[in-house]
Amino acid sequence: MRRIISYIIIIILAGTGLCSCSRMDDTRIPPRQVNVVFHTPAEWDVYGVSGAYTYRRFIRDLREPANFPFAATTYTGFGGILLLSDPLGNPRAYDLACPVEVKADVRVFINDEFLAECPECHSTYDVFSNFGAPVGDCVAASHHYAMRRYGVVGGVSGDYRVITYLP
Repeated sequence: MRRIISYIIIIILAGTGLCSCSRMDDTRIPPRQVNVVFHTPAEWDVYGVSGAYTYRRFIRDLREPANFPFAATTYTGFGGILLLSDPLGNPRAYDLACPVEVKADVRVFINDEFLAECPECHSTYDVFSNFGAPVGDCVAASHHYAMRRYGVVGGVSGDYRVITYLP
């Protein structure tokens, strides 16, 4: 019995070692404070994302989106925040900066295939279904670079969201 348990442990450890080589690196974007708060359900209705495949950008320095009530405690990460709703309608958040370029002003955009695409290196990322992993034959895929993710938490009443990450 001990021999069988030993073999199982060896197989598990070997499998873990093999899988770790293909792990995605989502830490290339420098950690910066992120705090975007929707104080009321009405703010979420206007500025949040509701429904599958909806998305919005938050960049404090550019005052984007226009008329959003940015506060002194609002922080939008390194390159800005990409807030979106996955296929099931769940909110997700990523840093807008491309992990290949690592420049705050080189921001991904959502293309016609609903992939986040870098305008410089043209790497694409599946932000709606695969947690910001690179897609296809691109620089990000060859280096295993994924987009930096941020947490999204529901409000007390469940009607509004808080995006927060503090390094």
